[in-house]
Amino acid sequence: MTTPVRVALYLRVSTGRQADSDLSIPDQRRQVKRYCEERGWEIVSDFIEPGMSATDDRRPEFQRMIDAATTRPPAFDAIVVHSFSRFFRDQFQLEFYVRRLAKNGVKLVSVTQELGDDPMSNMIRQIMALFDEYQSKENAKHTLRAMKENARQGFWNGSLPPIGYRIVEAGEQHGNRTKKTLEIDPIQAETVRLIFRLAREGDGTSGPMGVKSITNHLNAAGIRTRDGGRWGIGAVHKVLTRTAYVGRHRFNTRFWKTRERKPDSEVVEMAVPPIIEPTEFEAVQALLKTRSPALTAPRIVSGPTLLTGICFCAACGRAMTLRTGKSGQYRYYTCSTKARQGETGCKGRTVPMDKLDTLVADHLEQRLLQPKRLERILSTVLDRREERAERRATHIAQLRKRAAEAEAKLKRLYGAIENGVADLADPMLKDRVAELKAVRDQPAQTRSAPRRRSIVPDRPSHLRP
Repeated sequence: MTTPVRVALYLRVSTGRQADSDLSIPDQRRQVKRYCEERGWEIVSDFIEPGMSATDDRRPEFQRMIDAATTRPPAFDAIVVHSFSRFFRDQFQLEFYVRRLAKNGVKLVSVTQELGDDPMSNMIRQIMALFDEYQSKENAKHTLRAMKENARQGFWNGSLPPIGYRIVEAGEQHGNRTKKTLEIDPIQAETVRLIFRLAREGDGTSGPMGVKSITNHLNAAGIRTRDGGRWGIGAVHKVLTRTAYVGRHRFNTRFWKTRERKPDSEVVEMAVPPIIEPTEFEAVQALLKTRSPALTAPRIVSGPTLLTGICFCAACGRAMTLRTGKSGQYRYYTCSTKARQGETGCKGRTVPMDKLDTLVADHLEQRLLQPKRLERILSTVLDRREERAERRATHIAQLRKRAAEAEAKLKRLYGAIENGVADLADPMLKDRVAELKAVRDQPAQTRSAPRRRSIVPDRPSHLRP
């Protein structure tokens, strides 16, 4: 009695929407099982890939199947698919894996495209694979074109929105789908405003803060990310550099496979409600550039020398550099050209550091600290403080409302668990409970967080409106 051929089924759809509709994969399974039963083949395993593209091999079930097929001895004799496009939509990759499987005695069989093992069949398979690859690229091109136009019209194409925004239905129908757009999430938007304020003004005890300092401040204050986690440097930097916060969300900025940047001509700007004023955004970008090691050396940003990087020779225009005398007892600013080449290179002056620092500081004091100017600045600062106090009160009220809603949802979930309707072992339920707890506890974290120490006095009577 001959041993039946052992086969594995590979079933795949490209998108999560196709997987959710629950039509394509059952139809593939029905046709493939009937094909195997007619030939007396034994199905020993199946591998189902819902919502994964076949343009590359980054598919968990696919890799598990290949591992089983390339062990010695292989776990099955053939892999059966509905069509070769279910296995791969890349001609080179398809041939690579077909040959890899063949080396271990495993065949690839298509139900709807039956071919033999002769050279003619191999050529036909390669031609079919080329057409599948071409069709995949054409579909991707037309889909991207539609998505770019959708973004131009101000509609959201999907994925997680930037922090500070939430997805809402726009009320416009496109077939069976309702178009989406972004609106400001008042609670998360306040965190975005805080990050920009810290970058521009600091926390009231120091000057403008860098990305790392802002990250430490947020975590120390108990301010969490959208999903309840701690802030990281990358996340803070992304907030500070994202143009969406001034009303211009950039869509199609990178190639999805390589993550390389696309040219600006390929990028589409989508209009969204702004959270930050353009002037504040540009001021923060300028501050970030001054702190960037690629543009400004760290010693210039954080070094102890007052005029490092901003003092230049009047004769040749080159930077003034620091020189010392008497084993460091005396310190001077001198022209860097003169320091390297002597007076033949530049006849610029050498100035004692204390003298030049004092002259610059005195000049700034006389120009900037005039009483009328200070009065205008103080009035502006006090207006901002009052505005922030109002915004904070609104923010806390919204947090409390959300916390009350989260507490009510938690009680309903606990009741469902007690009544046996829900299973606490369900990982999705655990994640939901943790998320609701984070929302419920956020007002308490906000109240217990260290407040910024105000260095601004109350508004004097003559400045009050």
